[in-house]
Amino acid sequence: MRVCFETFGCRLNRAEALQREAQFIASGWTTTASHADADLIVVRGCSVTSRAQRDCEHVIAHIRRKYPNKRIVVEGCLPEAKKPQPFLPASLSGTDAVPVSTARAYLKIQDGCNGACAFCIVPQFRGKSVSVPFDEVMDKARRFIESGYHEIVITGCNAAQYLDGGARLPRLVASLAELGAQNADAPCRIRLGSVEPGAIASEIVDVMSANPNVCRYLHLPVQSGSTRTLSAMKRPYTIHDVESIVRKARELMPDVAIACDLMTGFPGESEVDMIATLGVMRRLRFSKAHVFPYSERPDTPAVKMPHSVPREVRRERAHQVAAEADAERGRFAHSFAGKTVEMVVEDERHIAGWSSQYLWCVANPDGGANAHILTAKRKSLVKMRVTSVSGHMLLGDVV
Repeated sequence: MRVCFETFGCRLNRAEALQREAQFIASGWTTTASHADADLIVVRGCSVTSRAQRDCEHVIAHIRRKYPNKRIVVEGCLPEAKKPQPFLPASLSGTDAVPVSTARAYLKIQDGCNGACAFCIVPQFRGKSVSVPFDEVMDKARRFIESGYHEIVITGCNAAQYLDGGARLPRLVASLAELGAQNADAPCRIRLGSVEPGAIASEIVDVMSANPNVCRYLHLPVQSGSTRTLSAMKRPYTIHDVESIVRKARELMPDVAIACDLMTGFPGESEVDMIATLGVMRRLRFSKAHVFPYSERPDTPAVKMPHSVPREVRRERAHQVAAEADAERGRFAHSFAGKTVEMVVEDERHIAGWSSQYLWCVANPDGGANAHILTAKRKSLVKMRVTSVSGHMLLGDVV
């Protein structure tokens, strides 16, 4: 039997899809990238924005039109995923199956969210925060390392809410870093996904700075540069809190990459609020930003808020913020010229992969100092001296 996966959305969706794929394989199924060849198609969807949901639903409708006799299972954050899924085999292997198809491991530590952000629909699908037991997380990480992974990406719906007994996220990350560093000849680095601004994020900065194998990459879902707008969004922090975390991170780790999520056009967002967001972008110099216009989501408080911002204004503001972010990402990438970075190889043919700071690295294609290197195995850690920068991409010689 053959199964095909279509996965949309965040790293958490990715982690869950990979785990499901591993379960199918352990149960004797074969994976395929082709809908035509599949006996079962599993779609893991996303509804974080109306566009994301629409894209997922269009793909599902297309598959059903083209292959009316195919069995389709819908999972993830889509309204249809709440319905019974009659085609999901009952004989799937348990959670012990280890995904091995990617260059980096995705480790789910938590699901759901206890927040009440005015714009967010995700808790309607994911529910309240539930944490994977500490020992179970550590055991899964150990098995990832034993399977040959050299980077583990921590995923969760709201990872800052991780709590098992007395263990919170900083303790878990420190323990994972210690586990990854145990084999000096084949170390494994730890990469954090998104961490909500606040006390936990500040503690995470301390853990990152104390553990060299925790990637120098901190992603903060800031959402707006205006504290007034953040209050309307029901976000539990101020811009001062964000700035304090970023300053601390840069003081302890000068080469750290600070990424963010930013939303434009939330109801009531004024030109002054937009200027505040642009000001924060310029002051904090985010090295990467996921920028998106506000999207109405059903049954959320923001839908009923007055002073809706016209869609064309939302899009134009998003374009402005994205342009600022793109320019800063280029400047950040150029700051690595002449330095040595470490990447996890995803593309063996070109010896390419992501650096600790989440910059794409490619060994110079014209040979040079790399001429004696025939291969670099996928998943391996490779050091590269940066000789040039193209846009956001680092080029260099393997050392």
